[in-house]
Amino acid sequence: MISMNSTRQPRKVKLILNPIADMGRAWKTANDLRPIAQEFQGELTWSGTVYPTHAIELARQAAEEGHDMVVAMGGDGTVHEVVNGLMQVPAEKRPILGVVPIGSGNDFAYSIGVTQRSAQALAHALKGENVRAVDIGVMTDEHGRREYFDNTLGIGFDAVVTIRSHKLPIVKGFLMYLTAVIQTIILNHKPMTMKFQSDAETWEDKIIMLTLCNGPREGGGFMLSPDSRNNDGGMEYVAVTNVSRPTMFRLVPEFMQGTHMRFKQVRMGAFKNLTLASDLPLYIHADGEIYTSFGSNLRNVSFEILPQALRVVRG
Repeated sequence: MISMNSTRQPRKVKLILNPIADMGRAWKTANDLRPIAQEFQGELTWSGTVYPTHAIELARQAAEEGHDMVVAMGGDGTVHEVVNGLMQVPAEKRPILGVVPIGSGNDFAYSIGVTQRSAQALAHALKGENVRAVDIGVMTDEHGRREYFDNTLGIGFDAVVTIRSHKLPIVKGFLMYLTAVIQTIILNHKPMTMKFQSDAETWEDKIIMLTLCNGPREGGGFMLSPDSRNNDGGMEYVAVTNVSRPTMFRLVPEFMQGTHMRFKQVRMGAFKNLTLASDLPLYIHADGEIYTSFGSNLRNVSFEILPQALRVVRG
């Protein structure tokens, strides 16, 4: 467990920018933030990502070089990569995470109360005042590959939505996810038989979608688990059983409002560790980043919660 009492101003900060976040507008946003960065009293360096997974390497490197804070500037994907880099470092050397949300969803920033106003978010992060530890989830697949996630991990329906949303260059933000949702209901309505075994329960059912929630929201506006908190040492799941296409359409506005739990086809619960086995390939997203896509044959995964694993600057 990491001490939560860390309010001194950081001395050595690495800013990791995804220049193509927010449909390529992130570069301009970052340029507007230079005056705030220049006011910082300590040592501050910028790094831009140039290929997928680059932020993982940059964050790990920053930790190894003794930075005491790493600021992720981008969307949920940038935060996800930075978290995966920081979690590869021993806890005692792990820098604090700051977030400047300039992506399309910004769901992790929402969960920690960080403002969408990027100048205020950066100034607030650099003060390093409201630092709290959050839980991090880790998935291990049947090949032994590990992936950390900070907000949500989706299997089935919302993973396919993520895959489809990445192919929609014209629309952005919540509209992008909503368009992908409609496409997925029409084109990829295929339930899988899933065996679910956690520290709390065991069941087997036909499932359209299973989402593990460390935070309350995903896709920039779908309130999948309104009561989820990322500092309570546990995680929630939301499962949609084998429903018809019309029912799935009926559930979309319920997910937006967080009122879907009144439907008998929606199953919810909490867990600390979990194993899943499926008769069909598992399509998975982690924090909106595609982990397995069409063509994968992964069918077995396990999860555990790492309580209070990462210190973050809350809003």
